[in-house]
Amino acid sequence: MGIFSGLFKSRDKPTNRTAGSGYAFYMGGTTSGKVVTERSAMQMTAVYSCVRILAEAIAGLPIHLYHYRKDGGKEKAIDHPLYQLLHDEPNPEMSSFVFRETLMTHLLLWGNAYAQVIRNGRGEVVALYPLMPNKMTVDRDKNGRLFYQYQMSTDEPGGKYETVILSPSDVLHIPGLGFDGLVGYSPIAMAKNAIGLAMATEEYGSKFFANGAAPSGVLEHPGTIKDPQRVRESWMSQFGGSQNSGKIAVLEEGLKYTPISISPEQAQFLETRKFQINEIARIFRVPPHMLADLEKSSFSNIEQQSLEFVKYTLDPWVIRWEQSIQRTLLSPGEKREYFVKFNVEGLLRGDYQSRMNGYATARQNGWMSANDIRELENLDRIPAEDGGDLYLINGNMLPLADAGAFANTKNGKEDSDEEVLEVEEQDGDEPGGSDADDGTDAVPQRHHRRGKLV
Repeated sequence: MGIFSGLFKSRDKPTNRTAGSGYAFYMGGTTSGKVVTERSAMQMTAVYSCVRILAEAIAGLPIHLYHYRKDGGKEKAIDHPLYQLLHDEPNPEMSSFVFRETLMTHLLLWGNAYAQVIRNGRGEVVALYPLMPNKMTVDRDKNGRLFYQYQMSTDEPGGKYETVILSPSDVLHIPGLGFDGLVGYSPIAMAKNAIGLAMATEEYGSKFFANGAAPSGVLEHPGTIKDPQRVRESWMSQFGGSQNSGKIAVLEEGLKYTPISISPEQAQFLETRKFQINEIARIFRVPPHMLADLEKSSFSNIEQQSLEFVKYTLDPWVIRWEQSIQRTLLSPGEKREYFVKFNVEGLLRGDYQSRMNGYATARQNGWMSANDIRELENLDRIPAEDGGDLYLINGNMLPLADAGAFANTKNGKEDSDEEVLEVEEQDGDEPGGSDADDGTDAVPQRHHRRGKLV
């Protein structure tokens, strides 16, 4: 009896399926009476939207492998075999977008994302394949070393039930929020009561309209009905369901219909549904306006909310991805020379006018060239011989290397007390004059005050 009482007492609580803190469902029961699991939660439009928004956002970000140069700069390591796997095709069956979208969906629903790492004889990564989180167990051996235990099934390649033991170097593991830093726990399991209430509210609305958008009630008869079941079925066949909504009932033999249920307005049906959408958005930290809830959004704050979404929602996920990839897929020697980076600049771009104003400031102050700007706008580069790589500063837009070329210096210091007037003449008697004999144009005056062109 004690065994069964313990089972039923804990059956609706999240249970630990790993050696760490990877909480998952046991049965998925909730206080609302609805069974919530990672798969059933996706039937909620708010959960589906949040997962899709975040998964597609991470999958759509450009990801690059960079190499540190000796001068302190960086460049894309296009020749490294890992670059193509991350940027283009992690395995022959899926693109980089689909691969990252799949793993991000696992991470949002189960709190962990796993991918098997396939290496060649030299230890180089040649492929990455997603693994289902609900079939993975993280544990330690008797020596305290981590290992991953994956339970294969008939719906996977191989077609048989088999337990596979993988070492940490063979698994790309991206953990979510957890207690021990090794495994994460399922956000759906932690918030199952909130999601269960949303599911129950949606079911209530569906049944309300299935019953003809009319409250339930009682059929009263002054006498004794011999077959009440037949009367009930006859009533439902004629007036039940949304297809029969609005029909006029004709009651005979003193039969009377009395509604007894409260209206949806009294039960605050719509308000409850709206609140649960915000509750689910809060779980995934997604702005409500991205779920088509524009009640508290306006033109003045919606752009700021979008920027906060990138900064406070996407950035933590991006960092988890970057550090997990570097920790697992790069060798100890490569970690000192290479790093992985997602490009989130595209999501932070403002409108066209704001971008142009920003580019103008950067161009005129010498820290962006024309080609730097054109690369951000996805435009072709200007050839270097045409000045595409020049860094210019204000004045007469001199090249950065020539800035201060006409400065008057004395003993290595700028003479701040004297004014210098340089006049360049070409065969003329006066500054700015021209030689009438050869018809050459006059060379304009160039006045310099305290080493600055004025």
